[in-house]
Amino acid sequence: MDRKVRVRFAPSPTGPLHIGGVRTALYNYLFAKQHQGDFILRIEDTDSQRFVPGAEEYIQETFDWLGLEFDESPKKGGRYGPYRQSERKDIYRQYVQQLLDKGAAYIAFDTPEELAAKRKEIPNFQYDASTRMQMRNSLTLSKEETQALLDSHSQYVVRIKVEPGIDITVDDLIRGEVTINSSVLDDKVIYKSADELPTYHLANVVDDHLMQITHVIRGEEWLPSAPLHVWLYKSLGWEDSMPQFAHLPLLLKPEGSGKLSKRDGDRLGFPVFPLQWEDPETGEIFSGYRESGYLPEAVINFLALLGWNPGTEQEIFSLEELIDAFSFERCSKSGARFDYEKARWFNHKYILATPDEQLVDMFMPILEEKNVVASRDYVTKVVALVKDRVNFVNELWDQSSYFFVAPTDYDAKTVRKRWKAETPDQMRELIDILEKMDDFSAENQEKIIMKWIRDNEYHLGNVMNAFRLALVGEGKGPHIFGITVLLGKEETIARLKKAIETIPAPNV
Repeated sequence: MDRKVRVRFAPSPTGPLHIGGVRTALYNYLFAKQHQGDFILRIEDTDSQRFVPGAEEYIQETFDWLGLEFDESPKKGGRYGPYRQSERKDIYRQYVQQLLDKGAAYIAFDTPEELAAKRKEIPNFQYDASTRMQMRNSLTLSKEETQALLDSHSQYVVRIKVEPGIDITVDDLIRGEVTINSSVLDDKVIYKSADELPTYHLANVVDDHLMQITHVIRGEEWLPSAPLHVWLYKSLGWEDSMPQFAHLPLLLKPEGSGKLSKRDGDRLGFPVFPLQWEDPETGEIFSGYRESGYLPEAVINFLALLGWNPGTEQEIFSLEELIDAFSFERCSKSGARFDYEKARWFNHKYILATPDEQLVDMFMPILEEKNVVASRDYVTKVVALVKDRVNFVNELWDQSSYFFVAPTDYDAKTVRKRWKAETPDQMRELIDILEKMDDFSAENQEKIIMKWIRDNEYHLGNVMNAFRLALVGEGKGPHIFGITVLLGKEETIARLKKAIETIPAPNV
C-alpha cells in the first residue's frame, strides 16, 4: 500500500471499556507502529440514549495506564478532527444529502406502530427491496407528500437503498474473501431526524474515509456489517480508497460456550475491565486489572497472545518485540478462550522481571496504610527475598508482614505438627548458639545450626519448622536464613523467646 498506514480505535462511551476492546486497540497499535503509521482514538458517541458520563475519560485513562499513546485523539487533537462523532453532525448531513440526491438512499416516515404492524403481517419481516414499496417512504410517496411531511417536522429516518442480486465481497486480512449477496441485506437506517445524528454504519464509513483510515481492525461481531459498509463505500464513490478489513476473533468464556462477559469475571473472580469502574447510576463498583495489581506490561503481553501466536515457543514479549512480530497471518479465525490463570502467570513473570526499586515504589503505599515505618533499603531487601512468591504487588504484604511486625499468634496446624514437648528446650539451645555467633551471615548460620542438629540427632523438620514458626507465625516464607539475616540477631532471638513463652506445651 502506497498510503501511510492509519488505523483507529473507535469505542462508544456507553460504559467501562471491556478487556476485549483493549485487545482490539492493542492489535491496531501493533500494526500501526510496525508500519510507522498512525494510531487514532475516535469516540463514537452517536447513540445519545446510551451515553454514560465519565466513560470517555475512562477510555483515555486506560491507554495512559497501558502506555499506548494515540497519535490523534479528542484529547490530543489532530488535523482530521473533531474526534467525537457528536461534534461532526454537519459533516454527516452533507453525505446523507449526497446519497439522497443520487438515489442511493431514501427517507422513511414509518412510525414504530406501523413497523410493528408490518412485522406481525410478514413473518421475518425485513425492510428491503422486497418490502420497501409497501412502506411509507419517499419511494412510495410523491415529492409533494414527502416535502409536506418534512415541512411539518415529522420524524423520519434515512435508509440506504440496497439493490438486490449483487455479490458483495469483503477482503478480510484474517478470513480471506467473504462474499455475500446483497439480497440478504436490509435497507439499514443511516440517519435519524430525532437526534440529527447518523447511525454507526454511516458515521464510521464517512469518518474512516475523511480521516484517511487505511485498515479497519475490529472484532468479528462487526463482520456481518462489513458487506453493508462496502456497499456504503461504493454508494459514496469511495471504492478505490476503501480501507482493508481485519475482523478479530472473539474472546470466549474461560469455560463453556459464548463470549467473555462481566458475569464470567464475577463468577470466577477476575476482572473483565482494565480499570475499576463505578456505575454512575447504581454506584456498583466493578474491579479492574490496574486495581487488582496487574502490571500494564503483563496485561499487554497476555492480551497480545489471545488470538495471535508468534509461531515460536516465546511467551514473554516486550512491546517492541510485539510490534516486530505481530502479523494478521498468525491471527486465529476462531475465538480465543480467556485463560485468567495465564494472566496471573504473566503478571508473576513481570513482577520477577521488574526492578526491586520499582516494586518498592508500589509497595510503600501499602506499608503506609498498615502504619509500618521502615527504611527504603530494608523494604528493598524484603521485596527481593519474597517477590518470587507473589503474583501481584498487593500480595507482598501477606508474604512479608512478619518482616515488619512480629507474630502475635501462631498457626495452630503447624503448632500441632511441629511444636513438640522437647521443642522449648531445643529452641533455648538454639538461642544460646545464636547469641555466641559473631558472624551472622546466612552461610555461617546454616553451617553451625545444621551441625548442631546432626550432632544431637534432632529431627531436622521439627526443629527448623519450629524455628520458622517462631519467626513467621506459620510455616511459610523464603529460606529461613534469609529471614534471620534481615531480622538481625537481636530480633531473631527475641522472637524465639516470645514463642517459647507464648506457645503452650503440647499435651503428652
